[in-house]
Amino acid sequence: MPNTTVHIDYELRADGDQLTIGDTAFAGESAYPDAMDWLQQHAQTAGAPVVVRSHDSTTGADTLFSIDGHGAIAAVTGTVAGGVDSPSPWVSAAAAPAVPPMPQSAPAPTSGPVAVPVAAPVAAAAPVAPPATEQASPQRQGRQSFLTQESVEEPATTGFRGFLTRAGIRVAPSAAERLHREQVHLVSQHHVGPRTIMLANGKGGAGKTLATVCLSTILARYSGAATVAWDNNQTRGTLGWSTESARHEASVLDLLPNIGRLLGTDAQSADMASYVHHQTRDRYDVLKSKPDVLAAEQRFDAGTVDQVHKVLTKFYRLVLIDSGNDETDPMWLAGLDRTDQLVVPTTTDDKWCESAALLLEQLVAAGGRYRELAENAVVIVGVETSDVTRQKVAEQVRRFKDAGLGRDVLTIPYDAGLKARVINYDALQERTKLAWLAAGAAVARGL
Repeated sequence: MPNTTVHIDYELRADGDQLTIGDTAFAGESAYPDAMDWLQQHAQTAGAPVVVRSHDSTTGADTLFSIDGHGAIAAVTGTVAGGVDSPSPWVSAAAAPAVPPMPQSAPAPTSGPVAVPVAAPVAAAAPVAPPATEQASPQRQGRQSFLTQESVEEPATTGFRGFLTRAGIRVAPSAAERLHREQVHLVSQHHVGPRTIMLANGKGGAGKTLATVCLSTILARYSGAATVAWDNNQTRGTLGWSTESARHEASVLDLLPNIGRLLGTDAQSADMASYVHHQTRDRYDVLKSKPDVLAAEQRFDAGTVDQVHKVLTKFYRLVLIDSGNDETDPMWLAGLDRTDQLVVPTTTDDKWCESAALLLEQLVAAGGRYRELAENAVVIVGVETSDVTRQKVAEQVRRFKDAGLGRDVLTIPYDAGLKARVINYDALQERTKLAWLAAGAAVARGL
């Protein structure tokens, strides 16, 4: 029986992967194995391996492989008539049995996919020797080092390409998977010296504490760097209410009398455990404020903020500041003065977006380093309720970008898990985790 060719079109959608073979669609987590079962059954019916041309509608790339009635998958060399030269750029050079050519006189099947002839592999022409050149000068202008490092890209691990890799056909990753790898690389880096990230929006309820928790989780989990989230808020900061508590109730008020000792030469990083609360799942620490006392009891001047910051940057690589709502307060201004990367969270609500925009515009108008922080800021637009439309989200993002507010504007989808009092990152939906990874990568790019 002749080999037959089936053309597969698949696309990656926001709601997951969907793969189609002609008029037959496969969706959900079992889309790829279900499609392979369909092809295997077709091969059994045809009595010959099915040659598949898989077309990625996102990149326009094609991959050739064959599957027989037993489910065995192999790379294909040769040329599919009217289609794709092989080996495909997505198929590795590993040797694979070529599919025999189909006789030109073979009739097309009366049902199922249309048969397409597969030509035998064409032997590569012998390389033509270049014309003789003059003797190279002994005085070489520049020699390439023997130690030049070349990276070998890991094959695809996700989506349909990952399925083919696991089946034994080594294919290159998609653009989406390459982007994901780049984001992981960015949030995994260690920087020379400590870095401070401040989350600011003058209107309460914008999502500053939420963003502090999620960004701390991303940066600490991926980089392994010592990370602390600091509730620099005199008006009932709630970072402590939103995170795990240690075996004590210490806050920044307990740290203040011990700053001199902690900045001394005998202090050790383990001493900080008496004042911070370690997040056992997410691997970062929290320096709480004390929201059950009046603001007047924990309103510090710029000098005190500076001393606390010196202690934190002595023992931690990354310091994330969850700021208050008063942009004129000395605590807020002192935190901003020690910031390397500004993050401005907001919801999709017009009032919160306007507050974020005004903050960035005022910092730009202030000039100098404040302008630099604003222009390099990362704006995070969080979807606060399940009934917010995609059009609304896109409109708010567009308005930030059109106004040139911030370097990056990213969105976080609605997730009921983000409404929990203590956020469990592992309980979030996968798309939410990917969105926070993208946000973390944007922040890390500015460090």
